[in-house]
Amino acid sequence: MGQNQSENIGVHREYDRLERVVLCKPEFMHIDEAINEIQAHYIEENIDKKVALKQHKDLVEKLEELGVEVSLLPTNGEFPEQVFTRDIGFTLGETLFIAKLQKEIRQGEEEILMRWLKKQELPYHNFEAGTIEGGDVLIDGDTIFIGDSLRTGVKAITELQKKLPNYNVELIPFDGQYLHLDCVFNIVSKDEALIYPPAFDEQTVKAFAKRYKLIEVSKEEQFTLGTNVLVLGEGRIISLPRNKHVNQKLRDHGFTVIEVDISEIIKSGGAFRCITMPMLRSN
Repeated sequence: MGQNQSENIGVHREYDRLERVVLCKPEFMHIDEAINEIQAHYIEENIDKKVALKQHKDLVEKLEELGVEVSLLPTNGEFPEQVFTRDIGFTLGETLFIAKLQKEIRQGEEEILMRWLKKQELPYHNFEAGTIEGGDVLIDGDTIFIGDSLRTGVKAITELQKKLPNYNVELIPFDGQYLHLDCVFNIVSKDEALIYPPAFDEQTVKAFAKRYKLIEVSKEEQFTLGTNVLVLGEGRIISLPRNKHVNQKLRDHGFTVIEVDISEIIKSGGAFRCITMPMLRSN
């Protein structure tokens, strides 16, 4: 393809400096069926699209102000959850994977991403079998953590392992009510990670604790997706203003916390990590 892949695609760690990211405006955002506790809570109130669009615009402007190149996917009225770009694609090493979405309401979003990538002359890999979503996938050097969720299955994980034989793929069991792994766990630096411990068994928490200093999120702030921050690299993290305890803990650990309000968007069950699809991070 026309462009040098290594110059445009590359993510080796969740906490390297974010250079290029893909988002999608919440133009048609709507809760049609409750897929998690958060959506169930807000389904009657639903989404104020005008507010959601303003908040999304504020986030894009903040990212650009911080030196991140932002690309926006075309929107389509058939897809009310298209704002959650993390799920439809994810970059591991120098390979950009197109996800296979589990819920029918979201199937087809991948086609929009593929058309956009072709237009940009950027390469990607399609999964042949099973389902896998980016919210379940985290990378830290030669280790890839994959959430064992209702949205991500064995067939796709096996295919990913074959495609990336030099990586250690670790399957992480967690309570399926939390939808994706990044709703309860997120790596924020080489040494630290956010976690909501009740979502995991004791053995998994101990395994994480051997590798990271765990910053615990409360039940209240898990509901407002306290783990689902966006790590910009260089000690900077974008988080919700309302998650005051998480934000203070991160500051106590030396992070610079940049507060951006996307409270209308999180009514649909996803926050900053969910609505961003990094394509390029540099160390």
